[in-house]
Amino acid sequence: MRILVIGGGGREHALCWAIAKSPLCQALFCAPGNGGIAEVAECVPIAIDATDALVEFAIAREIDFVVVGPEGPLVSGLVDRLEAAGIAAFGPSAGAARLEGSKGYMKDICAANNIATAAYRRFSDADLACAWIDEQAKPMVVKADGLAAGKGVTVAASVEETKAAVRDILDAGRFGAAGAEVVVEELMEGEELSFFVLVDGTTAVPLTGAKDHKRAFDFDQGPNTGGMGAYSPASSLTPELEARIMAETINPTVAAMAAVGHPYKGVLYAGFMLTTEGPKLLEYNVRFGDPETQAILMRLRSDLLPALLASRDGTLAQLDLKWREGAAVTVVMAANGYPGDYEKGSQIKGLEMAGADHRVEIFHAGTNRTDTGLVATGGRVLNITALGSSIEAARARAYDAVGKINWPAGFCRSDIAAR
Repeated sequence: MRILVIGGGGREHALCWAIAKSPLCQALFCAPGNGGIAEVAECVPIAIDATDALVEFAIAREIDFVVVGPEGPLVSGLVDRLEAAGIAAFGPSAGAARLEGSKGYMKDICAANNIATAAYRRFSDADLACAWIDEQAKPMVVKADGLAAGKGVTVAASVEETKAAVRDILDAGRFGAAGAEVVVEELMEGEELSFFVLVDGTTAVPLTGAKDHKRAFDFDQGPNTGGMGAYSPASSLTPELEARIMAETINPTVAAMAAVGHPYKGVLYAGFMLTTEGPKLLEYNVRFGDPETQAILMRLRSDLLPALLASRDGTLAQLDLKWREGAAVTVVMAANGYPGDYEKGSQIKGLEMAGADHRVEIFHAGTNRTDTGLVATGGRVLNITALGSSIEAARARAYDAVGKINWPAGFCRSDIAAR
């Protein structure tokens, strides 16, 4: 098969790395790709939002199957366009992708189907929102309704901070059209869990659980980021908890989307807060998580490509995935200053030595290869991922590899998977 992967981050590098190993894969392309992806796929300089160009490329190069990585193209309907052109694609339709494209829509689906989530209200008027927040008299969580590149959520520490976040979005227009509406919800306490399933429209098959680290600095300090590290499996995900999540959240959601005429196909990421009342849904993402995917795919023993095809073709009930024993840990190296302003173009050395152990993979998230060597082009730049017999062993191996990388302009957290 001739495969095209859409995206250019660490998640897409992990997807390309896994797909390239499949005996079904005859040729692999990635648009736009990055400096690491170029080692396993032919990178194509087409932006992820250039829908017409992506469809034209897929037709011209006789692509058999397209795997869409990022949420933006999914929400804008790239899968719909590809399928209409006769090209099979992995990922939800635009209608189904609203589960991530509109946080308010996701909450309404939960409310209509008795799916446990935080109590919430939707607002497009800042004065009305602030008046309601004053009535609650407690700090809350404020979310821009639309896609905001992972930066649209404020977990407020006070009532005043809650109202300031609302006005920043609705009055100041911080996120443009993505912030035309906000969701204000109760602040839940507990341990967070990332849970992934494949869905084929009617059937959902669990993948595994993972734990992400969102804050920029050690001990969960600093601003939220796209993710500074992850590990899998998550110790909190017992067989009993997985069964409850499937019965109370995932399966009702799959049924609800089919009932409203937007059957869900693709991977569904569910973020949970494990509260004293049980698991409550924080959010849905309609694509593989980043950097959780890097750790998860390192643990997957089965061929990934048939699983993706089964999701698209409606044959997941026949799927039997196999996993490696042990654990995987991913440590993200980011450019100094991230998630704020950061320098681009700094040189990175030492990756060959860092990745010499066959149990270590270095997935590139924001790099480019130049005449002078590998340079950083993004905020999150490298994902150092290691396997081990335990979380502790995988963590030690990942940080050993980090120590061999020569990149003065980068940093990482030192406590990924430490707890």
